[in-house]
Amino acid sequence: MRSTLVHIPAGRATIEGMLQLPDDAIGLVLFAHGSGSSRHSPRNNYVAGVLRAARVGTLLMDLLTPEEDADYSRRFDIGLLTRRLLEAARWVGEQDETQALPLGFFGASTGAAAAIEAAAALGPRARAVVSRGGRPDLASAQALAAVTAPTLLLVGGYDDIVIGLNQRAYDQLRCRKEFVIVPGATHLFEEPGTLEAVAAHAAGWFAEHLPVR
Repeated sequence: MRSTLVHIPAGRATIEGMLQLPDDAIGLVLFAHGSGSSRHSPRNNYVAGVLRAARVGTLLMDLLTPEEDADYSRRFDIGLLTRRLLEAARWVGEQDETQALPLGFFGASTGAAAAIEAAAALGPRARAVVSRGGRPDLASAQALAAVTAPTLLLVGGYDDIVIGLNQRAYDQLRCRKEFVIVPGATHLFEEPGTLEAVAAHAAGWFAEHLPVR
């Protein structure tokens, strides 16, 4: 396992992230955190650990600078989050140790919309997308219709409003897709066994769709 603190140029800003690669990685997943979260999110770090155990590399990063994150409206600026995610995708595509790895995205909350927008922009280069308790409905109708990467939406069974928002986005997707409601889970998947279920679903999805066969 190789772990590296990385700094990715993104216009006038710099994205800081932790890149972790298993020795026999089958792909690389970029994490797009939700509003008010960061690359230190215990939930996303847990999921990332399960992905790495399944031979999937991970890049957890902060798409907003601390100053930007202090402005609440920036957390819902899907265009800005998408541009930062695309800068990160461009950067990993230029690094010797990551450029050959198939690329996937894991989005939470507003980060799910940015993940879908980025996957739509990248076309065939994006191999898979997973959303955890996300807001894919905040992605544009054009992106939802254009994304070709197989997309998995995971929502808690008690997260009533978000279930409806995800259903709306799911209906607009034209790619291979799956919508999984995790029983007994609220929005943050804090109930026993629910985050484990999310991680298992995500690991299975990426293991199936990331490798170029």
